[in-house]
Amino acid sequence: MTALVDEHPHLGVECVLRELSIASSTYYRWRRAECEPCERRRRDVELTGQIKEIHADSGGIYGSPRVHAVLKREGVHVGRNGSSG
Repeated sequence: MTALVDEHPHLGVECVLRELSIASSTYYRWRRAECEPCERRRRDVELTGQIKEIHADSGGIYGSPRVHAVLKREGVHVGRNGSSG
């Protein structure tokens, strides 16, 4: 949604929000989240980096079971579906 406003600045934020029936507080919360990601999003970004590194270090052959095992050995506790815990 924020991309729509960014791509068409001539429309004006309030006009777009009114047409889409989106509260301005919702829009500004999305904007703030883009600049200040929550703790969960920061952890997800970090975890994604670790997963990509493990996969690359394996020559691209490790799948999710092996990546999960490496993370576990390194003390990173995640569920197999990617959730922390």
